[in-house]
Amino acid sequence: MHYLVTGATGFIGKFLVGKLLARGGDVHVLVRPGSEAKFAALLERYPHQAHQLHALRGDLAQPGLGLDDAQLASLRGQIAHMFHLAAIYDLKASEEQQVLANVQGTRHVLQAAEALSVGCLHYASSIAVAGLYSGTWREDMFDEAEKLINPYLRTKHEAEKLVRTTTQVPVRIYRPGMVVGHSRSGEMDKVDGPYFFFRLIKKLRQSLPPWMPMLGVEGGRLNIVPVDYVVDAMDHLAHKEGLDGRVFHLTDPKPHKVGEVMNLVAEAAGAPQFTMRIDARMAAFIPKSVTGPLAKLPPVARMRRQFLKDLQIPEEALGFLTYPTKFDCRDTLRELKGSGIECPPLASYVGVLWDYWLRHLDSDLFIDHSLAGNVDDKVIMITGASSGIGKALALRLAETRARIVLVARDPEKLQATLNEIEALGGRAWMYSADVSVLEECDRLVDSVIHDHGQVDVLVNNAGRSIRRGISAAYDRFHDYERTMQLNYFGALRLIMRLLPHFEQRRSGQIINISSIGVLTNAPRFSAYVASKAALDAFSRCAASEFSDLNVHFSTINMPLVRTPMIAPTKIYDHVPAIAPEEAADMICDAIIHKSKRIATRLGVFAQVMHFVMPKVTEIIMNTGFKMFPDSSAARSDKPAELAQPTTEQMAFAYLMKGIHW
Repeated sequence: MHYLVTGATGFIGKFLVGKLLARGGDVHVLVRPGSEAKFAALLERYPHQAHQLHALRGDLAQPGLGLDDAQLASLRGQIAHMFHLAAIYDLKASEEQQVLANVQGTRHVLQAAEALSVGCLHYASSIAVAGLYSGTWREDMFDEAEKLINPYLRTKHEAEKLVRTTTQVPVRIYRPGMVVGHSRSGEMDKVDGPYFFFRLIKKLRQSLPPWMPMLGVEGGRLNIVPVDYVVDAMDHLAHKEGLDGRVFHLTDPKPHKVGEVMNLVAEAAGAPQFTMRIDARMAAFIPKSVTGPLAKLPPVARMRRQFLKDLQIPEEALGFLTYPTKFDCRDTLRELKGSGIECPPLASYVGVLWDYWLRHLDSDLFIDHSLAGNVDDKVIMITGASSGIGKALALRLAETRARIVLVARDPEKLQATLNEIEALGGRAWMYSADVSVLEECDRLVDSVIHDHGQVDVLVNNAGRSIRRGISAAYDRFHDYERTMQLNYFGALRLIMRLLPHFEQRRSGQIINISSIGVLTNAPRFSAYVASKAALDAFSRCAASEFSDLNVHFSTINMPLVRTPMIAPTKIYDHVPAIAPEEAADMICDAIIHKSKRIATRLGVFAQVMHFVMPKVTEIIMNTGFKMFPDSSAARSDKPAELAQPTTEQMAFAYLMKGIHW
């Protein structure tokens, strides 16, 4: 038996070809000039049946597929089944491209089918032919289509109309739902349909604990089907007798709503669930005379574009959030009965789809995630670089070709760090400066720009922390002044001195090492947290002003880090804390991804809790405040803190891992 397949090298096509080869037939694949490599890949996919595959030179864009007389003569009357799969399934493609491929291409296929006298033409249409029909769409419906609002919907409707009305060749029409990856392997060729949600789910997974309830959207039903079901059903129905002229919905008989789909993906990804969902169709009650002008306002339009850009969702896809059509597939199910072919429930294979997307399709895979690639020959200025987090970061950068500018007060410690970097093959320069002195900040920035010609990244790491309850600081106002002087004013002075340079170059990044205490409102650290919160607030304001100048502000809300700064508090020897090297990795991540904020899940959760239930969080923090005493250095009239914490303290510290107490 001979088959002819258009679109055989496409996603559905390469699976269908395998089914046809398994039947022992010869498969002729339409190959247009320039696509020989795709046909070669198909041969490699089926090496043991390569002798059954034949390239048919032609072009979908040419009348009659551009087949010459010799090709027509050799195949006329030989093709029992012709499958037309080639089409553009892309909401972002231009109308001209879609008309050419979907409508004109189908017209040319029909011409070739008649010239070849094929036994039956099997046309892969789409549920898109219904447009945005409100209600249940049956397999015998066509002219009832509503709201063909974009080129994809219109061209698929026009193409099926051609098949239904302009050919004498026997035809069978198949309308697949939203085709996703293989239900067993997850294999998929592009991000489309429900995959547009995956990036949002990934961001939530990275930011929040999986048990945190989320507010989401609800909408219409998304009819999702795996490619193996579509191919198995199409292969079976194509070879079953007596079905010419029929239309088959290759759809899920039990589709899920938008919010349900997102929750299934979130569950598979280990991300938070959308426990409360607002129906997006409620927006339809607002008159377009209100929403139209509002959406066109420049600030609103820009925010919308940025949101969609960050999540990589095409504007056209938003219309399907409120998809109003339900597809009846009872005729198809009746013909498949007894074949063992049925659409698997989405919940049974969504984890496979997620895993394949994460490993093969996630756009983050196709950008340079290496630290070396992102800092090559860039000037990275690090304050507080002689010990702790700053030194760990500098040593991490020593493995790259970055130009590392080390800043600290102690020249001997700086020299030691510089020697370690050079021993690792890195490039570094040291500048001794006290960044709590504003004049030294000015001289520092001017010297670095003079010596290196630029600064690409400033890491505001130098800081001072004071662990002392407020009642023990009534007569120590200077604690607040000196903490603010270094943590806020010193960092701010460096930023203000560098911003004109960044503005002129239209490039730059400022990374502020903040604290989890800003998110948790840690007691006993009011001086430290206030100074970091001030810097956070300034950076949020500045980011809004410099967003269009490619100047990035990154805030890292560090959990407790085991550095010399926490050494005086002996109880910290026994509670969870991350190593300076782990903190350095967080900063490297900010450099690579230009992250707006990096925080632990617990930190983000604490911030949300404070917003939602401020009194509850206040009580929790007060419990920790009472449980952990001031250090002997903080309050000399009290007994020294215990070197060995109690079981209760340890349990509380591990539950609140990373929070300062």
